[in-house]
Amino acid sequence: MRIIALEEHFQIAEINRAAAQWQPQEEGFRPVGYRPPESELEDLGEGRLRAMEEMGIDMQVLSYTALALPTIPPAEAVALMREVNDRLAAAIQAHPERFAGFAALPLTDPEAAARELERAVSRLGFKGAMINGRVAGLFLDDPRFRPVLEAAEALDVPIYLHPAPPPEPVIASCYAGLPPNVTTVFATAGWGWHLETGIHALHLILSGVFDRHPRLQMILGHWGEMIPFYLARINQTLTPAATHLQRPVADYFLEHFYITPSGLFTLPPFLLTLQIVGADRILYSVDYPYVQDRQARAFLEQAPLSPADREKIAHGNAERLLKLKPGA
Repeated sequence: MRIIALEEHFQIAEINRAAAQWQPQEEGFRPVGYRPPESELEDLGEGRLRAMEEMGIDMQVLSYTALALPTIPPAEAVALMREVNDRLAAAIQAHPERFAGFAALPLTDPEAAARELERAVSRLGFKGAMINGRVAGLFLDDPRFRPVLEAAEALDVPIYLHPAPPPEPVIASCYAGLPPNVTTVFATAGWGWHLETGIHALHLILSGVFDRHPRLQMILGHWGEMIPFYLARINQTLTPAATHLQRPVADYFLEHFYITPSGLFTLPPFLLTLQIVGADRILYSVDYPYVQDRQARAFLEQAPLSPADREKIAHGNAERLLKLKPGA
């Protein structure tokens, strides 16, 4: 069984150093004692390929990981994101059967971001874009980002909406007053950035983005960032209020969002997601190298699925959505 994983990260040391000046508080979002897997993130060669073999992953769709990306000023962001994408394209060219890519975009300059997405897809062969949370405090439904959404729709590629920490006022209001290390984790991987990403997704729906862009597709990790569990409640309460929308709120989620596990290999949320969105809307991901779970393949192999649905989730849906050659 071929497995394609869609939330797999890399970084470039010199790019991170250049970006750090615009988000010096990034260390504040790391738990005490935590050290990111720097060497694994920077390895786009044999070490990563060995890890993929150990996990039973056939292809990684790679995306750049850095909290600072949405905060880089426009003039610097354009050149830095172009360099990121060029470096990723070279790694993909070296291992085209093992790697594919999501573009990094200079979102502080939306027009340039749209151009870079077009270049990354049309010239570099990328399969979409990864966007890390809000940009300058704004969700992607803000009118200034319309060029990016228009480009993704025109190119027929998805946008992966990845978590980022909530804004500082939200952290202070909702997550502070606890031991600092608890606040850090509570506001990020323990709860906050999942809630933040779910809110972002619902913002896109409720603002009418998918009425304006009916072919736009999005991807959410972590079993849908809490939304599947509450989708019936969301639909029941928000659909009557959102009279400006053309369809029920739940319809937009079911028709415009794909879901991945992001390395959360536990059965109950998987079964819930399967019941809510169906096998055609689930993709696979490990969240490498932040998650290096040697059970990644076993989880999918042992899940209570029909053979046809297992193949869809393992690789078929990704091949269809990302236009990957089957078995390549």
